[in-house]
Amino acid sequence: MYSVEPKDLTVAQAHQYLLGGVSPRPIAFVSTISQDGINNLSPFSFFNAFGANPPVIAFSPAISGRTGKTKDTFENIKSSGECVVHAVTHSMIEQINLASCEYDSNIDEFVKAGFTTLDSHLVKPKRVKESPFQMECKLMQIVELGGKAGSGNLVICEVVKYHISEDILVDGKIDPNLLDLCARNGGEYYTRASGNAIFEIKKPGLIKGIGFDGLPLFIKESHILSANNLAQLALRDELPQLNNFENEIKNLTVIEANDYVFERFERANDYKSMLNCALNFKNQNNINSKYYFEKTAKIALNNNNSDFAWMCLLIINN
Repeated sequence: MYSVEPKDLTVAQAHQYLLGGVSPRPIAFVSTISQDGINNLSPFSFFNAFGANPPVIAFSPAISGRTGKTKDTFENIKSSGECVVHAVTHSMIEQINLASCEYDSNIDEFVKAGFTTLDSHLVKPKRVKESPFQMECKLMQIVELGGKAGSGNLVICEVVKYHISEDILVDGKIDPNLLDLCARNGGEYYTRASGNAIFEIKKPGLIKGIGFDGLPLFIKESHILSANNLAQLALRDELPQLNNFENEIKNLTVIEANDYVFERFERANDYKSMLNCALNFKNQNNINSKYYFEKTAKIALNNNNSDFAWMCLLIINN
């Protein structure tokens, strides 16, 4: 690996490594208002949430590494103690990019970037109508992180009011595909957080998984299952036995198949039919039977069915 200390890099190099490696990062689109009453909008990708009671978010308007100047957002929030932070969706992303231009402090980015103002309820800065998720915020604390060109300024805020578009809510929760967020990577790259980029992982909850060390050796020695797959199998509180799947095994059928048929089911993610094919190979004493069962288990895991995967692996190693 390439290893280097930040002191041996230029600020620009350290900045690029940080942005490239710590990504994708959510984008805070922050609205503030100056002492002269001028609206300001600016995006920040050093941003996240840090608690729910009270709800706290923080973002970092860094000191310019090129000019050594602070952002208008930073100066405005220091003087007013208020801001509105908006989610950035794919439908807004080019406007967000335009709003990131270094306009003079007397320029209203709502106008420049074509956004619509909405009055806030508890703070003075305006809201961006086009964003489906908006947070009115009060300043809690500012932590200056160096005071030099390229240094950050951590702005910690309490959320005092949410505004959430009803068309992104499903059963009272925000649906990530409907929200369609954009996130920031290094360079000129962005990530769109919807569609195939969205996936689910079952939380452990109160389960204390058996862990890698609790897995049988025949599973850990698999050349088909990845480390991620092993972690899925290890996320259960006890090691299953074949008799745990007695009813499911009784309902299995055997399909006369060849490699072409097996691969066709694999392409379709039909792991149940894959298992029926694998049973046929096992009955024929195929020397590669283990491969077919492990491949079936892998596809089952890719579809978040760890119980089925365990059944496959226990059948072939019974």
